[in-house]
Amino acid sequence: MKRLAVYCGSSMGNDPAFAGTARALGAEMARRGIELVYGGGRLGLMGVVADSVLAAGGRAHGVIPKALIDLEVAHEGLTELHIVTSMHERKAKMTELTDAFVALPGGIGTFDELFEAWTWNALGYHAKPFALLNVSGFWDGLIAFLDHTTASGFMSPARRAQLLVAEEIGEAIDALDSAAKASERKMVW
Repeated sequence: MKRLAVYCGSSMGNDPAFAGTARALGAEMARRGIELVYGGGRLGLMGVVADSVLAAGGRAHGVIPKALIDLEVAHEGLTELHIVTSMHERKAKMTELTDAFVALPGGIGTFDELFEAWTWNALGYHAKPFALLNVSGFWDGLIAFLDHTTASGFMSPARRAQLLVAEEIGEAIDALDSAAKASERKMVW
């Protein structure tokens, strides 16, 4: 895995573990030589993970819609900043640039990005893996809801199993890397 898309909040949330994990994730990505792909902002967890990657000597690629440059305050110190016209174009560009996706705590934007990546995978637009990094149990309610959705017959167990869940950074990166390599092998003709 050369690049990892990180979906996360443009705010910090109210648990210091959120920013601590974003910081540690960025440092671990740089240590492993994994480049960051993310929403291009410098605020909140988005800015923390990008600053951490850059401070550790890594590379960070941001993708931000023109309309959000001021709202999310575009990060000016990135390796590369792609300015796009819409959220749809942002998500498509991030998907193009990455090998896998991980979601840290965040709000509706993070949910939208995660579920669109999952939906595009289900539709065959890409075969890239995705995971939740379950910081301080942040994703517990969503995980329970997805299990309920599966038990109610609206999602197959195989589709539900696609969403990897990890409690630790190394566990998340290793699972995504393994799944990305397996996906690449399946795509070889």
